[in-house]
Amino acid sequence: MPKGPAKTANSVDKDERYRAPALDKGLDILELLSEQPGGLTRAEIGEAMGRGPSEVYRMLERLVARDFVSRSPEGDRYALTMKLFILAHRHPPIRRLVARAQPLMDAFSVAAGQSCHLVAPDRDAAIVVAHASPPGNWEFGIRIGAHIDLLTTSSGHILLAFQDPHSQSEAAARWEGTRQASAREKLESILTGYRDLGHRVGPSQQMRAIDDISVPILSPDGYAIAVLTCPYILRIDDRQADIDQTLALLKDVAAKLSLS
Repeated sequence: MPKGPAKTANSVDKDERYRAPALDKGLDILELLSEQPGGLTRAEIGEAMGRGPSEVYRMLERLVARDFVSRSPEGDRYALTMKLFILAHRHPPIRRLVARAQPLMDAFSVAAGQSCHLVAPDRDAAIVVAHASPPGNWEFGIRIGAHIDLLTTSSGHILLAFQDPHSQSEAAARWEGTRQASAREKLESILTGYRDLGHRVGPSQQMRAIDDISVPILSPDGYAIAVLTCPYILRIDDRQADIDQTLALLKDVAAKLSLS
C-alpha cells in the first residue's frame, strides 16, 4: 500500500494528545465502507480494521441509528447510506456554486454537443460536484461524487496551476518526502504553461480518443475555486462545435461563474 507523508515527532505527539478513539473508530468504518459498494459484514469490517467483531458492533449500531450506515434486510451486511453525500452538498459554497453552474453547464452541453463536469478541490484530491449531458443518444461523463487525482487529471492540473498560496504550502507540508511531492515538482513547468494560457486542452490521461478541455473558475484574487472540464469527443455522425469553439463556450461559462 502507498505510504502517506512522514510525520514529525511533534505532529505525532499532537495526534496522540488529541486522540478520540471512539471517533477514530467510527471514521475508520466510514472510510472503509466508502470503498465497498457492496457493503461488508461485521466480521469483515473487524478483520479489515484489525479488530474483533464485538469491538465494532456498538459503533456500527450507532452509525445505523444515525443513518450513516444501513444494515441489509438479512442483518449481516453494512453499507453507507447517502447521508454523507447529502451533507456534503449542503455545504453552502458548493451548493451555491452548483445552483449557479448547472443551467449554464446544461446550455453549454446543448451548444457544444458535449458533456461537461464541475470539479471542486477536496484537500489532496478533487470531487465532481455537477455534470451536464448533451441532448441525443450519446454521452460521456464522470459520475457526481467521484474523487479524482490532482496529479494525473486535467481538472487536477488546472486546480494545481491556479492554487492559492495557502493551499500550496499546506499541500507541500503534507506531501513532503512523498511521491506526490516529487510528481508535483516535475509538473511545475507544465502548470506554469497552463497558468499562462488560462486553460488546458490535451489528451485525456485516463481514456484514449478523448481530449480534455479544462478551465478554472476563479476567485477575485485569480485563484481556482473550481474547474470546468469537457471530455471532448470528436463524432463523425452529427454536427457539433469544433474543439476551439468548445473551448470558447466553456471559457464563457467559467467567466460567468468566476467571482469578480
